[in-house]
Amino acid sequence: MKKNIGATLALYPSPVIVVGAMVDGKPNWTLVAHAGTVAHSHLIVSMVQAHYTNKGIRENKMFSVNVVDESWLKEADRMGVISGNKEDKSVAFKYTVGENGAPLIDDAKVSIECEMDYNYELENFDNFIGKILATYADESVLNEAGKIDYHVFKPVLFEFPTYEYFVTGEKVGNCAKMNQ
Repeated sequence: MKKNIGATLALYPSPVIVVGAMVDGKPNWTLVAHAGTVAHSHLIVSMVQAHYTNKGIRENKMFSVNVVDESWLKEADRMGVISGNKEDKSVAFKYTVGENGAPLIDDAKVSIECEMDYNYELENFDNFIGKILATYADESVLNEAGKIDYHVFKPVLFEFPTYEYFVTGEKVGNCAKMNQ
């Protein structure tokens, strides 16, 4: 029997990302766990409005989504602890500016460059809906077909409300082929 545990966030764990944006001519970064896919062409990142990075997204309409793996989790986690309003985070990572102007973290094996289509403001959160303009993947995580191989690339996942990190696990089936 199921028990009603209230209006609780239960769509976890979810991928851990570091969102990057240019703010006053310099990159700024923030750790984000509220993110997802919208259709096949867009992403949504939900960020507390007070984040310094939000200013850059609102002004420039560009941001990056840098998918965290275990190799740089400690550095990524720090971006959720310090504030860009108080400390210069532009030197936190080596970075490259993408073809469309968003800063991309060099250590991220997968980075996605997005253009903000819309900001749905809700309860002190900016919910940026971004059109995917480019996805950059390190060759070490690509398969022979040029697609990301999730047997090799293992994104870190975040579980809320315990604030624990996990890594992706083993394959348990093939989508749309389980009943064949």
